[in-house]
Amino acid sequence: MNARGTGPALRVAVFGLTVTLVGYALLVAWLAGNVYVNDRAVDHYQEHTERSLGRILEDASAPEDVRVSWTDEAGHEHVQLFTPPAEGYPYRKYGAFPVGYDPTETNPSGHYFDYRESGPQRLDEDALIASAVIAALFVVALCAAWARRGLTFRYAARRPGRPMTADVRIGTRAQSFPRQVARTPWLVLDDRHWQRVMWHPALAEHGDGTSVTVHGDRTAVAVLPDGTRLVPVGRLRHRQPTPLTFAGLRKAPAHAWRRQAWPATAYGTVFGFAAGFWLGDGTLLAVVGHTLAWATLSTAEWALFAPEL
Repeated sequence: MNARGTGPALRVAVFGLTVTLVGYALLVAWLAGNVYVNDRAVDHYQEHTERSLGRILEDASAPEDVRVSWTDEAGHEHVQLFTPPAEGYPYRKYGAFPVGYDPTETNPSGHYFDYRESGPQRLDEDALIASAVIAALFVVALCAAWARRGLTFRYAARRPGRPMTADVRIGTRAQSFPRQVARTPWLVLDDRHWQRVMWHPALAEHGDGTSVTVHGDRTAVAVLPDGTRLVPVGRLRHRQPTPLTFAGLRKAPAHAWRRQAWPATAYGTVFGFAAGFWLGDGTLLAVVGHTLAWATLSTAEWALFAPEL
């Protein structure tokens, strides 16, 4: 989409593709980084954790700490206070107390060793890979949609042109995702054909009844009198689209699209944060991962929807 007059559409396309690719790259980096750190932690724990069976020196009842004597692999005896799990109370004098410690430390400090939960657990890498694959499918779909739009524009622009008159209308409807009012520009051609187009500032300079040259049949590329070629979105319709509400064009300040992207990003961020608890397990891994995924999808979808800018 680099033909003359398509600069604003091209900028929105580059913005949408950049958000898509960068967002996905950050998501994959976050998932891979967590897997790496987790694997290192599990390996370190397994390689540097020894167990010793300590002896309780005094009776202890909730919520008291337990004084335990234990011996490391070098034969050094340690006396240490431990805070055991609450469900383990009471602890009786001379009873056994499991201790875990790092033998590589000069003066190792023990901790309560739970045989049921022997240190950090490995992440479910299959689930994380599945999440990355699902995100990749969305990336492919978004990139394919932009590629299809560009190829359709090029193909239709090469078709023979025919003169028509165009009225500019703004179609409004409440989007389901992101939940905001979506306003998109449409051309009414000869009062009987409807073609949705990507926004261009030149639209604000032409009133109703503007003479245009239209290329293409299934998809219409309209060329304004100043040579501006408008990028079509979707097929040419032969009846008024529903359930949109149409109104006249309003003028918008320059570069407004940069500001209008923020509501979509904010919606995706908030929804993703909540989804980290609702769909995930509420861990930092799940919350940040969902937030990145939904914020990226919401912003990229906003750009693809071709709003009035």
